[in-house]
Amino acid sequence: MKALNKQTAPKSVAPERIIQFGEGNFLRAFVDWIVYNMNQKTDFNGSVVVVQPIEKGMAEWLNGQDCLYHVNLQGRLNGEAVNSLTRIDCISRALNPYSQNSAFMALADQPEIRFVISNTTEAGIAFDPNCKFSDAPASSYPGKLTQLLFRRFKTFKGDKSKGLIIMPCELIFLNGHHLKECIYQYIELWKDDFGADYEKFKTWFTKYCYVCATLVDRIVPGFPRKEIAQIQKKICYADNLVVQAEIFHLWVIEAAENLSLRQLAEEFPANKAGLNVLFVKSEAPYHERKVTLLNGPHTVLSPVAYLSGVNIVRDACNHPVIGKYVRKVQFDELMQTLNLPMDELKKFAADVLERFDNPYVEHQVTSIMLNSFPKYQTRDLPGLKTYLERKGELPKGLVLGLAAIITYYKGGVRADGAEITPNDAPEIMQLLKDLWATGDTRKVAEGVLAAKDLIWGEHGDLNAIPGLTDMVTGFLNSIQEKGMLETVKSIL
Repeated sequence: MKALNKQTAPKSVAPERIIQFGEGNFLRAFVDWIVYNMNQKTDFNGSVVVVQPIEKGMAEWLNGQDCLYHVNLQGRLNGEAVNSLTRIDCISRALNPYSQNSAFMALADQPEIRFVISNTTEAGIAFDPNCKFSDAPASSYPGKLTQLLFRRFKTFKGDKSKGLIIMPCELIFLNGHHLKECIYQYIELWKDDFGADYEKFKTWFTKYCYVCATLVDRIVPGFPRKEIAQIQKKICYADNLVVQAEIFHLWVIEAAENLSLRQLAEEFPANKAGLNVLFVKSEAPYHERKVTLLNGPHTVLSPVAYLSGVNIVRDACNHPVIGKYVRKVQFDELMQTLNLPMDELKKFAADVLERFDNPYVEHQVTSIMLNSFPKYQTRDLPGLKTYLERKGELPKGLVLGLAAIITYYKGGVRADGAEITPNDAPEIMQLLKDLWATGDTRKVAEGVLAAKDLIWGEHGDLNAIPGLTDMVTGFLNSIQEKGMLETVKSIL
């Protein structure tokens, strides 16, 4: 089997236009796959320089394959199963700034560089006051970026056309806003090092560098350990950097205040390549859409499915009863609480169900049920309250989902003998144990709904929501007497 490198496989050459902080599975299966597609289908003509954000990483591995690797996409597209392999060739090189700091800083001197993209984990966007401007490099990602930006400012003498478009992919709401604030903190921390350039550099960064908040969405399992021998045989290369991902992808990019949506879309033409990349004025409603229509149904379908004897998400979606329940919650209830165009919401919801039905992933419902109460509080309770406000009645599917969580936390065994083993904070587990010990379902409902300090936080005592205590109690009784499946049928 051939090694994978530029001697054994073709590799395109393009100007280095993107600095990418992060070399892990997600960026390689998401951002670099997007850049590859832009190169193939538009006139973008750009390559990516990968910067390893921490001292130990994968730069050496990438360079060992001349930064060539395959992305294996799996899932459903328009109802059809897809299992594709694409060789990605848009990464030019990978740098370790801890051992190649001069080469890293020299990136600032390249006039074609226009974009900075990152995924340094949620903890990566943080200000560390111990970082020094003289560090080579600064330990934090925002510190490294500030060093690079100042070098670029100096090299090009404050040329406004040499500012950078910065698009973080860390899973933090309004990630760009947090990153920008960190950079300002470093500018203040190092103002003495900047000397007479301090004000000019700060102005250049503010006016001519554009930090965009983004929302990313693609499930990336990573290296396919079980299938790697089969994949290598198929591609005829000993690729040790194959990365597996679902076929669905979404990148929502919120234009910075001083950058128009049109200019951003023209400079980064992902939508012209037919990719699911949206340039928007505000990321917030899309963040809410994802939490509500992807995470929300997951949270309630899992206990309902499990207590009905269904263990896999895909099987739940295809179940004659649970499948209808999932669609009721998705389309009839949660979708009605959002403030985006209905056609957009329907398309996203349909994509979510297609993702749930991925034939290549055995997604156990029990893996979703860890810490179900906090998840319900953030993902489903806001929708429940909005639905009541807009419709004048409670959403039965969401309330049944809450009753299912409460029942799941009772423990015991399922009808088929499987042991029910809930997992949450010890205080919540003890509360449910004590409440179920009373043998009174109304006390159970009232006690859970009253747990504002343990579970509901700013939402307060949920017994104050009209009709909720009675409906939860009714569902708890029905589940005890008739079973989960018959209870679900009663609301369809």
